[in-house]
Amino acid sequence: MTFGYARVSTEEQNLNRQIDALNNYGIDELLTEKITGTKRDRPELNRMLDKLRAGDSVVVESLSRLGRSTKDLLNLVEQFDRRGVIFVSLKESIDISTPTGKLLLTVLSALCQFERDLTVQRTNEGLQAARARGRKGGRPPKDQKTIDKALKLYDAQTHSISEICEVCGIAQGTLYNAIRKRKERMLGHGKD
Repeated sequence: MTFGYARVSTEEQNLNRQIDALNNYGIDELLTEKITGTKRDRPELNRMLDKLRAGDSVVVESLSRLGRSTKDLLNLVEQFDRRGVIFVSLKESIDISTPTGKLLLTVLSALCQFERDLTVQRTNEGLQAARARGRKGGRPPKDQKTIDKALKLYDAQTHSISEICEVCGIAQGTLYNAIRKRKERMLGHGKD
């Protein structure tokens, strides 16, 4: 079975050009969406993914219609390849059932990995530069008044941990750390 997938980002945009190209290619089923590509949950794409079987084909007018990002696109194309599904992008002339298409997929995958590695490297360099200037990573600490309020609610036993955190605007880890530190202080004073 050959599935055609067409997508535009807004309701005002028109799918006709993509639909014409997919129909000229020769598809068995057309799935269309008017939803931004940045959305993780795209119902028609998900429906197509559920239907796909080994030997099926997925055809798009261009790569940009399928993936939210390079990483997302490559994950989908690699998923197709693992499942024995042929992927075709008309605009870029990519067909992963051919040696050239597989080469392009390999090059795109390598570029995606390179991009991920550069992001990690830049993040680590930024953290090192911040540490050299005396800054630590993470969220700024909560003020003591907020911590004290959370501890009072905890002691009152009228709220759950998640309720306390929501009311005070703190993370559960912050509350648990405050409880632990208070116990340590109390134990430390008891030894004197």
